[in-house]
Amino acid sequence: MEELLNKVKAEFDAFAKDASLQSEKGNKAAGTRARKSSLELEKMLKEFRKVSLGESKK
Repeated sequence: MEELLNKVKAEFDAFAKDASLQSEKGNKAAGTRARKSSLELEKMLKEFRKVSLGESKK
């Protein structure tokens, strides 16, 4: 679970960086990267939910 949390944190940091570049500087490529990161985050957070439920049932 710790590894998953580290991956989520790293992906969120990348998302935040690219999203701010898009909003502050109008960088279209950064916007594309931010959207891709948001999809990856969605997958990871769904996995976190599964793992978290499994941990709570122990």
